[in-house]
Amino acid sequence: MKRRMILFLALGLAAASVAAAGTEPAVSVLENNVLYVRPGQVTENLPEQLRSLQPANHTVGTVLDLRFADGDNGAAAAVKLFSAKKTPLVILVDGETRGAAAELALGLRAAKAGIVIGSTNSPGKISPDIAVNVSADAEKDFLEKPFAPPPTNTMAALSPTNDLMPYVDHVNEAQLVREKIKDGEESVSPTARPEPAQPVIRDPALARAVDLLKALAILKQSHG
Repeated sequence: MKRRMILFLALGLAAASVAAAGTEPAVSVLENNVLYVRPGQVTENLPEQLRSLQPANHTVGTVLDLRFADGDNGAAAAVKLFSAKKTPLVILVDGETRGAAAELALGLRAAKAGIVIGSTNSPGKISPDIAVNVSADAEKDFLEKPFAPPPTNTMAALSPTNDLMPYVDHVNEAQLVREKIKDGEESVSPTARPEPAQPVIRDPALARAVDLLKALAILKQSHG
């Protein structure tokens, strides 16, 4: 069963990577409750396409992956769609986020509809809220194989000043949040690290986005 789950998640992200190369947006669910959306092109049809692809699963938030995305128009309609969502939104960008995709990221930030994670856009138009400095080649590898251990030279591609550890066990980060949210007190006794029920996401930007959305969901539950 566990092997089937790993294969399903890996194939889902691989399919997302392939679909994003065209105009059809890729939609999948990560870790059972995080909606992942990756449009290769932002077009006027994007809102309608996403409505038809919405999964039935309950989700705690959305990751909008605009890395390597482009587009000629449709940003305004997409901003309206994502701004209307009642769950938190994280937008992923990189130096190849261009055209309508860049306009979409900027529009969502201006509307205070989401948090931007990634590398600074090359023209300097997009400055992420959380910087994750990864080379373009390394990021492409992560997009193709988000669960696979990266090559050894990927470590050098990460900025030494980056505030994100390259590989994040976000299952255990969420557990730490659970331990600390009660009255601001930390757990006294150490807790054994549980074995992840699913493979760890090795893509630094995507891992941080999933971490953030899951932590926000835990905090929301703790405060009723």
